[in-house]
Amino acid sequence: MVERRIPQWAEVRPLLALRAPFTGPSAVDRAVSIADLRSIAKRRTPRAVFDYVDGAAGQELSLARSRDAFARVEFRPHVLNDVAVIDTSWDMLGRRSALPFAFSPTGFTRMMNVEGETAVARVAQEFDIPYALSTLGTTSPEDLARAVPDARRWFQLYLLREHQSRRDLLARVADSGYETIILTVDTVVAGSRLRDVRNGLTIPPQLTLKTLAGMAVHPKWWINALSTEPLEFASLKSTDGTVADLINNVFDPSITLDDVRWLRDSWNGKLLIKGVQNVDDAVMLADAGVDGVILSNHGGRQLDRSAVPLELLAPARERCGADFPIFIDGGVMSGADVVAAIGLGASGVLVGRAYLYGIMADGERGVRRAAQILRAEVEQTMRLMGVTSLDQITPDLVSLRPAR
Repeated sequence: MVERRIPQWAEVRPLLALRAPFTGPSAVDRAVSIADLRSIAKRRTPRAVFDYVDGAAGQELSLARSRDAFARVEFRPHVLNDVAVIDTSWDMLGRRSALPFAFSPTGFTRMMNVEGETAVARVAQEFDIPYALSTLGTTSPEDLARAVPDARRWFQLYLLREHQSRRDLLARVADSGYETIILTVDTVVAGSRLRDVRNGLTIPPQLTLKTLAGMAVHPKWWINALSTEPLEFASLKSTDGTVADLINNVFDPSITLDDVRWLRDSWNGKLLIKGVQNVDDAVMLADAGVDGVILSNHGGRQLDRSAVPLELLAPARERCGADFPIFIDGGVMSGADVVAAIGLGASGVLVGRAYLYGIMADGERGVRRAAQILRAEVEQTMRLMGVTSLDQITPDLVSLRPAR
């Protein structure tokens, strides 16, 4: 029989973790995964805005398959290696970055949170990683350059129907000191983003009975949206309507390899082509003299059932050679995903939704928390794999299990 006694206060006191109200860590600070930030973002953001980030095209099969591919990664770690000190830095287009990922270009970032692209770029500068501003950004290339003069700034370009407009935009980007152009080529027409259609999402969001009702649930978001500068495209002439309207009316659906060659001749910095979903196209672009490709299905937001970037990586690397830069994006939700992609041959990883969940959760603080989580997971994964630098993570340590 167990003998019981009355505990002494000196024994109980160290176990108490009581805090005064509102003095503990915030929900964002307590988040330990990108999934946690997603849950917070969903609570704090109007449904149409959250779904714009969270959703994909059609039945959302491409997005699901991209995430499933990362779930099928298998690590084969080494043991009995000294991993007290590790190096997470990585060469990204000829310059060293502190981590092997960059923040992807995303449109309408001020719609997610009024702090917008500048908040994302400040975090990228703090963590010494590149940030790519989108043509559909709500901050101009000039304003972002002034806000984060020391950041590695890339610019994502859509080729516009008006050729003079595309030349003018390219000149603005060059004059603002951007080092890399990312030409996106998978958006000749809009994908079928059914969540946006069902939610009636427009840019800027309109005040309908549905959105007015949503103000009661998300008053902070609406107060911020209505009390700051109107949401507009900083690199384009004002274009109202749905996202599909914008893509179909402004972007050039007739782009070909000749346009890539024109851009290569017109741009003196690095040139990446984003939206490559076929190994033959990757080879064609390498032969055309671009500085690298990004294997991407636009986060599953364009052609549903499109190829999974992670599954294209090995054959693309084999055909294009060891030295040709091949980046990937889509489905990345953890630092372990980043490490897996590097091990399978990626030259770097672009992260989009992960930081957007952060900014929807709590602005710049949320983006910073997303970066902290990803960095900690990269470091933890490296140590558990028994490596001290990312170049030690080779394909013999990482594989993809067969799809079910």
